Amino acid sequence: MRTDFQLEPGIKHQIERAVTEEYTATHVGSGKAAVLATPVMILFMETAAMEAVQDRLPPGHQTVGIHVDVRHVAPTPVGMKVFVTAELIRVEGRVLTFQVTARDEQETVGTGTHQRAVIDLARFQGRVQAKRPS
Repeated sequence: MRTDFQLEPGIKHQIERAVTEEYTATHVGSGKAAVLATPVMILFMETAAMEAVQDRLPPGHQTVGIHVDVRHVAPTPVGMKVFVTAELIRVEGRVLTFQVTARDEQETVGTGTHQRAVIDLARFQGRVQAKRPS
C-alpha cells in the first residue's frame, strides 16, 4: 500500500446542492418531515470530503468512508440550497480526518468530523471478491 501521497491539512472543498423532494426525510424514510434528511446531509459531507482529495491521490487509489460523527442541528426546506464544506484537518498514515460543515441559505445546519481511508482500488476489489460466495 502506497503511503507517499501528498496530502496535508488545510485542503478544502465545497459542494452546493439544492434540496429537492428526493433528498427529504419523508422520501428516504428517515422521518416524516419534508426537510433535508440527515442521511442525505451525511452523503453530501462524504462527497465533499471525497472530492477534496481525489485529484491528489496516485493513480489506482481512492478513498472510502470509515467514520462519521456529525450533528444535524437545523432543518432545511425543499427549494433551499445547501453548501457543504470539507476541510482536511489531519493525516495519519492512510486515514484522513475532515471537519465537515453544512449551511443552508440562512444558517449552519450540520457540523462534525468525517474520516476516510486511502485505498489501493485493485487490492480493495480483491478483498471484496474474496467475500463473495463461490
